[in-house]
Amino acid sequence: MIKRPKPIDEEVLFDGRSLISETDLKGVITFVNRKFVEMTGYSKEEALGEPHSILRHPDMPKAAFEGMWKLIKEGKTWEGYVKNLRKDGKYYWVVVTIVPKKDEAGNIIGYIASRKMPDRDKLKTVIKQYQDLIAKEK
Repeated sequence: MIKRPKPIDEEVLFDGRSLISETDLKGVITFVNRKFVEMTGYSKEEALGEPHSILRHPDMPKAAFEGMWKLIKEGKTWEGYVKNLRKDGKYYWVVVTIVPKKDEAGNIIGYIASRKMPDRDKLKTVIKQYQDLIAKEK
């Protein structure tokens, strides 16, 4: 089990290149691409078998992930802004799209997540919404 780093208030800008990961039904990482390794600082060997939540920044409200899990377990696609925590404690913002991965019979067997660059203007609004949600959670 990887020890989560202490967050550092320093952003690393995501360049928008293809960052992909896959998980099993419980959110355990089963695949990462080269960009995932580069952006997160975790090697492929470190990431595989770990819960995807190792990237969860403490500034992310629990409610965002509750809604995500509800949708993807129903076989629907989820998209949202996510602040991720890197191995070095720095953070990065992305827009994540998660789609269920299905077998030939249509059963959900895992999830595929891809990321794209966030709209910096919209991000300001999202940050405020997340701060409000976190305040309500406390």
